[in-house]
Amino acid sequence: MARHQDEAAIRAVGLTKRFGSKQALAGVDLEAAEGTVLGVLGPNGAGKTTTVRILSTLLRADGGRAWVAGHNVRRDPHAVRERLGLSGQYAAVDEKLTARENLYLVARLYGMRRGAARRRAAELLARFRLEEAADRPSGTFSGGMRRRLDLAGALVASPPVVILDEPTTGLDPRGRTDTWASIRELVAGGTTVLLTTQYLEEADQLADSITVIDRGRVIARGSAADLKARVGGERLSLTVPAAWARTLTENILSTLGPHTPDLDQRTGRFTVTTEHGARTLEYALGLLRLADIPVQDVALAPPTLDDAFLALTGDGPAGESDGGEPPGEGGGDSTPEHAPAAAAAGTGSHARGEGR
Repeated sequence: MARHQDEAAIRAVGLTKRFGSKQALAGVDLEAAEGTVLGVLGPNGAGKTTTVRILSTLLRADGGRAWVAGHNVRRDPHAVRERLGLSGQYAAVDEKLTARENLYLVARLYGMRRGAARRRAAELLARFRLEEAADRPSGTFSGGMRRRLDLAGALVASPPVVILDEPTTGLDPRGRTDTWASIRELVAGGTTVLLTTQYLEEADQLADSITVIDRGRVIARGSAADLKARVGGERLSLTVPAAWARTLTENILSTLGPHTPDLDQRTGRFTVTTEHGARTLEYALGLLRLADIPVQDVALAPPTLDDAFLALTGDGPAGESDGGEPPGEGGGDSTPEHAPAAAAAGTGSHARGEGR
């Protein structure tokens, strides 16, 4: 199938999937333009990983259609795998091989010649700050190092589309910052990224557009600013250190509008939504002064993506495996997901491998 320039880099229409009595997907639509980041958010069990596995050809949908880099996922999975990099929820590397050997193996599976595979492995080891540990067995790596190696494996063939399923899980702040920088660099070079994440700040920082999935359905889509605007109002927050004054403070803040204030009992910090911003803040502080209530740490801020997410999804199902797949469905998490894609594409030469 020829690639048409006006097609989205990732597109899914009406994806459905059932596992026994569990309806994992109930008509999911997604679209990501070339050279952008699509963030896919949702509570545990919402269907994010099921969607990722269908798009990456590791799982077949019961219904609906999907395209990656202009190729139909069901009809032309070989072409999809050649153009796709995938890093799953868990770092999946061969622990007996060194970091260098892991990347070299993936490069060879993508069809690169030996010299090109060695050079590409060296480039990625430097990019992900793994040079000093390059010749150590990856089984000796920390969780963060294994995660970086897995992400590097997804980028071996410089694919036009990359799917990152919770890529910064388990990383320390430095590792997370480095990963964000790598994603921005990819997108600046024209790569399209589908990002699932539990860190809403991550989606806020990286995603050009966001799709929220809950119980197998898309419940919202738009930019981070669009989703925040749906929550409405600003967040007035203040701390009342005196425990004796908190009930009275709650009563006062409850008179400011229709929203009920939230209280962190440990810190004494109140948060309440207001539609009138600074005016409400001034009025509230005046009432608290009249009541001789000492106040600390006053702030007024727009809603966060966390606020939008909670407003859209509520509590959501907790503790479920995302999508409800039985163990091993779609290839399982124990197998390096970027390696099967390369292996399925074949070890013979192709344009992307030979050009390196």
